[in-house]
Amino acid sequence: MPLAVESFVLDNRYAANCWVVRAEPGAPAAVIDPGGDPEPLLRAGVDAAGILVTHSDVDHVAGVAELAERSGAEIWIPAGEADVLRTGVTRGGGDVRQHEPEHEVNGGDVIHVAGIDFDVVDVPGHSAGHVAYHADGSLFSGDLLFERSVGRVDLPGGDWEQLLRSVQALLDRFGPDAVVYPGHGGPTTLGGELAGNPFLHELRTGAR
Repeated sequence: MPLAVESFVLDNRYAANCWVVRAEPGAPAAVIDPGGDPEPLLRAGVDAAGILVTHSDVDHVAGVAELAERSGAEIWIPAGEADVLRTGVTRGGGDVRQHEPEHEVNGGDVIHVAGIDFDVVDVPGHSAGHVAYHADGSLFSGDLLFERSVGRVDLPGGDWEQLLRSVQALLDRFGPDAVVYPGHGGPTTLGGELAGNPFLHELRTGAR
């Protein structure tokens, strides 16, 4: 049975996706990147079994501490960006509530949350410690890759060539049919983005 995936936008300023991922409808959920007030999740009856963070920009972590405190869910965050939760200061200068994460993850880890095994994949480029989570053909890419766009690389830790290498590594590992659930916008596929994303021209043509 495919994963049950639902999007909530918790902060309209940034229109960032918070993905609620269940092994089946109505089951406890892995909540990925709660970037704002988690009240809509709680009102909708989401049973947060764990909180997964792809990267630590404010629009992806602003609601992490409150959701963890109100639900009792533990947090998984990239090891290279975990200090943002500890200090409460993001790389863009945004303030978030401080919280000590229970788990730090790195590429190559496999984590079990809400009855789902997620592969953790290092995907630096938008930020230095960025990770993606993959399970059952579904790829939660954070701000690495969007439908017909990619994440910005002009903040500290951003690197354009690294971003392209990360996208290529996802293609090599998961193939064109992997469904991408990005940090902003609607779902797409790796193959669809390779074929039509103007920012991936260098990957299509081998011009790098």
